[in-house]
Order: sequence, then structure tokens, then C-alpha cells
Amino acid sequence: MNETYTTYYQSPVGLLKIIGAENYICEVSFHDKTTKVTGKKKHLPSLLIQCVEQLIQYFNGERRQFELPIHQPGTVFQQQVWSELLAIPFAKTISYLELARRTGDTKATRAVANANGKNNIAIIVPCHRVIGSNRELVGYGGGLWRKKWLLEHEAKVAYGVQTLF
Repeated sequence: MNETYTTYYQSPVGLLKIIGAENYICEVSFHDKTTKVTGKKKHLPSLLIQCVEQLIQYFNGERRQFELPIHQPGTVFQQQVWSELLAIPFAKTISYLELARRTGDTKATRAVANANGKNNIAIIVPCHRVIGSNRELVGYGGGLWRKKWLLEHEAKVAYGVQTLF
């Protein structure tokens, strides 16, 4: 296993914890706890710096798609769901039912939601773009206020309007 490194980025939706190795990003998560960096600073791979830069560009409305190698372990089904998440265009949403349909089984809505919830690479693997069939905001590990903020941010960047959820 590759050595992993951790850095933090203070985003408009709170502190993001970013973990990666020399050649992939494996986690972007919301970190609501106060973080105190102590000890000797380790070399930070350029990929983690690129990740922070791309997140800054995203939040500044200058980036709609991330160009970073990612890796997160999971089952074949979870990998399929996460791959489908990456195919959801910027500022678009789909329902959990539609996501299940894209995986080949409309009866797998709960399994899809569960796999969606196990995504460890927030924002980059855009699980925030999945909403309820009734267009309601449901289920987001970072909190529904963050999901709403991210969707409204993308709508504003793409269309000059905010969605109303």
C-alpha cells in the first residue's frame, strides 16, 4: 500500500480533509472538528496540492470537472455506482431511482443509496447531485445544508440562477 498524506482546505462549506498518495486521491471529507496541526510537516505530494487547487477553482466557479486520479476501495457494485456518479454532468441532478436504473436494476434504489453514502471522495465524486424522486434533498453525509449549497453553487455557475430546494 502506498504511503498516504493528509492536508486540509478551508472551503466555503467548511473544512475539507484531503487524503491521498503520490498517485491518487482517496478521500475528500467534511471535517467539522477543530484540527490542530502539530509536529513536523511532511512532504506533500504535488497531487494533493493539485487537488486543493482544483477545489479552489471549483468553489470560485472556474472548474466544472475534476481531473484527478482517484481510488477508493469498494465492492464491484459500489464501484459501478461511483462511476455513474462521475457521469452526472455539472449542475445536473438525478434521482436515486434513475441512478439505480443506470446500474441496471430499478429495484436497487436502497442499495444505490447505500453505495452513494459510502463514497469517500465528496464533491469530486459528486454524490451531492443525487436527489429524491420527488426532487427533495435527501441523504447527504456532509449534511443537507452542504448539499443544498453545492447544488445552488453549481446552478449559479452554470445558469446564473440558484435552484430552490
